[in-house]
Amino acid sequence: MNKILFFFLLISINSFSQENLKELLKEYNTESIPYISVDSLKNSSDEFILLDAREKKEFTTSHLKNALFVGYDNFNLKKTVKNLPNKNAKIVVYCSLGVRSEDVAEKLKDAGYTNVINLYGGIFEWKNNGNTVFNSKEKETEKVHTCTEEWSKWLLKGEKIYE
Repeated sequence: MNKILFFFLLISINSFSQENLKELLKEYNTESIPYISVDSLKNSSDEFILLDAREKKEFTTSHLKNALFVGYDNFNLKKTVKNLPNKNAKIVVYCSLGVRSEDVAEKLKDAGYTNVINLYGGIFEWKNNGNTVFNSKEKETEKVHTCTEEWSKWLLKGEKIYE
């Protein structure tokens, strides 16, 4: 009986957190860039270019495998465009939750990129779903930089790092 109650409680908590994430993204994003879910990205047979739209200290703490750092505060569109000559390439931009990545993705879209997607829930959702992240030496890590203690509430799995 306790296992059943625990199972339903776990489902309720997960649904609640997902709903809050949905509300958060709706509050901050215009949804001008389509989302891709963590599961869809992980299980896709398509090849994507992954762009990390967080700050350098966040990226060096951990990132998705093969992701390219483009940053946010100092995002350089000219440099990024120079490194991405194919404007039809499938590009997934991510950040912590999907807010900053939408801004960067919009800039790429405005620059003529035709297949830019925002990772729903960002690296937090990636890690919350039990997926692997890598440090600056490309070694698996449990650490995820959460920016601040306030934002760390969205990371449910892994080791929270913030300053």
